[in-house]
This record gives sequence, C-alpha cells and structure tokens, in this order.
Amino acid sequence: MTDQAAAAPPEKLDAAVFKIAGVVVLGAVMSILDITVVSVALPTFQTEFNATYAQVAWTLTGYTLALATVIPLSGWAADRFGTKRLYMLALVLFTLGSTLCATASSIEQLVGYRVLQGLGGGMLMPLGMTIMTRAAGPKRIGRLMAVLGIPMLLGPIGGPILGGWLIEAASWHWIFLINVPIGAVALVYAFFALPKDSPAPSESFDFVGMLLLSPGLALFLFGVSSLPQEGTITAPKVWVTMLVGAIMMVTFVLYSFRPRHPLLDLRLFKNKRLTVSTIALFVFIIAFMGAGLLFPSYFLQVRGESTLHAGLLMAPQGIGAMVTMPIAGTLADRIPVGRTVPFAMALIALGFFTFTQVGVDTSYVLLCGSLFVMGLGMGGTMMPIMTSALRTLDHHDVARGSTLVNILQQIGGSIGTATMSVILTSQLNGSAAVPGVTNPKTGAPVTEAGLAIAHQQGAQTPPQLLPVIEHGLKFVADSFAHTFTVGFFLVLCTFIPIAFLPRKKEAAEVTAAGEGAEAPVMMH
Repeated sequence: MTDQAAAAPPEKLDAAVFKIAGVVVLGAVMSILDITVVSVALPTFQTEFNATYAQVAWTLTGYTLALATVIPLSGWAADRFGTKRLYMLALVLFTLGSTLCATASSIEQLVGYRVLQGLGGGMLMPLGMTIMTRAAGPKRIGRLMAVLGIPMLLGPIGGPILGGWLIEAASWHWIFLINVPIGAVALVYAFFALPKDSPAPSESFDFVGMLLLSPGLALFLFGVSSLPQEGTITAPKVWVTMLVGAIMMVTFVLYSFRPRHPLLDLRLFKNKRLTVSTIALFVFIIAFMGAGLLFPSYFLQVRGESTLHAGLLMAPQGIGAMVTMPIAGTLADRIPVGRTVPFAMALIALGFFTFTQVGVDTSYVLLCGSLFVMGLGMGGTMMPIMTSALRTLDHHDVARGSTLVNILQQIGGSIGTATMSVILTSQLNGSAAVPGVTNPKTGAPVTEAGLAIAHQQGAQTPPQLLPVIEHGLKFVADSFAHTFTVGFFLVLCTFIPIAFLPRKKEAAEVTAAGEGAEAPVMMH
C-alpha cells in the first residue's frame, strides 16, 4: 500500500510537467491565435481581394476543416513515428504555411495556404494533449484541462489586438509572418524539452474514412457558401457540390460501422453521457464560434473602428474567460458539470442577446460588458463539457472518444463560420443599388450597404451621398443583428442537451485501469 502511494503521481502539476507544458502551450497559442488574428482581418481581405464575406470566411473554414482532418491522423502517426518528431514536423508545416499565406495574391491562394497551415496547426493541439496527458497522469485531467485552456484565453484577448495592430502598423501580411520567429523558438524549445520518442506498433488508419469526411464536408459547405454569389440554389455550383458533399458524408456514416478502427467511432454514441456532451458542445461551437467571429467585423464595418481598436474592443471576452476557466477546470474534478454548465451557458445567452439588438450607435459600455459576461460563460462551458465526456469512458475507449469530440468540435467551427458568413452575406446582398455609382475595379453596381461599409473604412464619399450612407449603415447594422439573432437561437438550443448532463457525482472511469497503467491519450 505504501509502495503504491509512493508510486502515485502527485496531485499538483509539478515542475517537470510545466516544462513540457511550456512547449505544448506555445504551439497551441500559435494554432489558436491564428484563428482570432485572422478574424479581425476578414474585412481587409474583402477589400484586398475584392471578395464577399462568404468567400473570405473560407480562410477560417478551410483552416478548421484542415484541423479536423489531421486530428485522427496525428494519433496514428504519433504511435508509429513518435510524438516528439511529429510535433516538430507540425511546427515546421505550420510555419511554412504561415510564410506562404503572406505571399498570397488571390483569395483562392490564401485559402489554399491556410489549409496547409491548418494541417500543421491541427496536429499541434492533439499531439500536445497526448504529450501532456502522458506526463500529468489520469488523476489530474481537470487541472490539465485548465493548463491547456491558457491558449484559449490568450487567443480571444491577444489575437484580435495583435492582428489589428499588425494590419494598422504594417500590413495584413504580418499577421502570418509573425508566426515565423515564434515557430522557430518553439521548434528549438521542443527539441530540448520534449522526451525522446519511443515509437510502437500502431493501429491501422482509416484512410477511406478520412477521404470521405473532410472533402465531403468541404464540398457541402462550399456549395452553401456559393449561394449568396449565385443567388439561387438551382445553380450547378450550389446544388451539385452540396449533393456530392452530402452523398460523401452519408457514405462516411454508413461506412464507419465497418472498420475495426474507424476514423470516427460512431459506436461510442451508445454512451448516453458522451452523446449528450458531444451534442451540447457541437451546437454551442456552431453558434458561438460562428457568430462570435463576426463581432470584430461589426466594429470595423458598422462603427468604423480601426483594426487595432476593434481588437481592443474584443478583449473583454477573453478577460472574462480568464476569470472563470481556471476555476471551472478545478470544479470539474469535484462538482458534476450538470450543476455548473447551465449557469455558465445562461451567462453566454445573456451577453449574446445584446448583439441581437445592435444598431449604428449601440453603447460601447453595453457591448463590452456583454462580451465580458459571454467570456465568463465561455470559460465555464467548453472545458467542463469535454472533461465530462471523457470521464464516462473506460481506459480503452478514452482515446477514440477524445478523437470523436475534438473532430466534431472542429467541424462545428467550420459549419458555424460558413453558415453565419453566408447568412450575413445574403442579408447584405439585399441592399438597394446606388444609382450611377459603380465599383472602379469591377464596374459592378455599388449597393447602399457596400457604400456605407467603404465610407466607414475610410473611403472618400461625395457629401450628396451622405444620406444614402446613413440609410445603408442602418441596413448593415440590421444585417449583423439578424445574423446574431440566428446565433442566439442556436445558443438557446444548447440548453436542451445541457439539461441531460450528469447532475450527480460521476466516477472518473479513465483511472480504472490502475495506478500503473499509462495515462490515457486524450487525443488520438
């Protein structure tokens, strides 16, 4: 009994774990920061590449789809080649992709390079969680989640501010070039800090499933994103790609029950608690991440703020999450999530409601206060739900369960980004054309909304058009409010699965393998 106690890992995270955590957090910061950095640059991309919001949103959608693609691949490759080598390769891919993004001369090139960047970034988080879980041990999962939540805190705070400052002080290219020195430092740090690899025989990888899921989802979302530009669902570019994508996804679901080691083990949905947690997280991500990425655009295009000021106005959300996320990580080890998450989600709904009422002169105090309240709720929602999902699984299933949860999380982000950008673009396309005014680059008619946005971003406008701009600006604000209303409705829908989260103390079944068992791999 004494020997077992001596062999047990300490309850607190020790210096050795924090040394490894430094590498993992640095890589995760780059990956997550890049999503929020780009969010503030979307209006800049619209102007630079003469594209619609739905088109430039693919710089985020393509990135998150790439993340979803490599999450399961990273687990298989880590077993086969070793986590240290693969983590360093991921850093190289991410840094290379960042460099190429800065050279893009069209929106298509930028999206393609973002996919490459996402393939590297997508391996950083799951590999980092694998490395950290093995180092920390199964009894410290809640505290581990709190540590890994640091990048999620820094992303909402630092990303928009850093992106806004770089665009304002230099150019949009630098939101990608900034990753080059950080990637170099992380690469050297990983070489010296991470333990040596010990590759082992790995399970077979489901390449068929991978070739069906992500491409199928990408085709379907591409069809949806093309709807505002084509104007009708009967356009071949819309319905053909949506149909092919839907067929591939349905085929994937049917196929997934056949392999012994499928890409996504849908059999795990027999576990009620995992199913409830996954559905709650999936709907929440679609609503919050999709609509949340439009917040900086509202400040830029409706309120006429600079990119730096728009980034600073987003900071309260990250600060709110910073307050509650460490607390939520600790409470997740002690209190059933069914008792804490509903209160956190209520805070999100309360703050989100303000944005359904936004106009051209909504109080900044009210908006920033609402973002802070939403941040408080966000910090108490995501990590506890993920922790609850993992705890319902035994040692054998926890790796496959974490893969399922994390892939669906990325897919939810992709769906949310594409859907909300399409809704906003469709709303803006309903604006009336300004008689006699055309786009100097394309010769196409300019709408009242387009003229108002250009005016707010610094374009010179004849005085006689100021009444048109005022009317157009109100139309743009109403378009954002309508889009936020859809997100708010989805947030309310999240309360349905949350009502079924466990409200009684649940055993941490992942520790059932015994003290001497290897810590479970949280991402595989």
